[in-house]
Amino acid sequence: MNGVIVNRVADSGLETIDLATFLPKQEPLLFDLKDFLFKGLILKEKDFRAALTTFDWTQFLGRTVLVTCSADVVIPMWAYMLVATNLAPFANNMFLMNEAQWRNQELVKAIRNIDTEVYRDRRVVIKGCGKEPISEEAYFEITQKLQPVVKSILYGEPCSTVPVYKKSKTSSENQP
Repeated sequence: MNGVIVNRVADSGLETIDLATFLPKQEPLLFDLKDFLFKGLILKEKDFRAALTTFDWTQFLGRTVLVTCSADVVIPMWAYMLVATNLAPFANNMFLMNEAQWRNQELVKAIRNIDTEVYRDRRVVIKGCGKEPISEEAYFEITQKLQPVVKSILYGEPCSTVPVYKKSKTSSENQP
């Protein structure tokens, strides 16, 4: 041994993608229909309409708003329509989903917009562990997006990866 420490991971030519970097930066605001339920159980049309007219919608000005109901109750379709009508003049975007669903939707949208040319003929590691939860759908999408252009796709960390895809040198058959 010559005593020189070599960082084989740095010298490997692997490109690491952390899907958490594609998560939305701005947090959405929540509009929860639970707050408008009578005794936490039902939505009364007259009371609901009255509450919507006195509600301060300006807090949603220029923001992304997620409309949901965190209570396990049946909400009539017209209630969502009324909320959408009231939100429209204020919200930049509005979605009928919870925050986890929205974050996943935005992540998948960002993945679909990736410029794959920067990864052409590269060996790519899709980071597997992190502080932010990443859905199976996001890993599925990044694989579909990169497979036509990369040399290989691996999952995990550069020091410990699982082969997912390797471009065949002689044919279009691809195997890990």
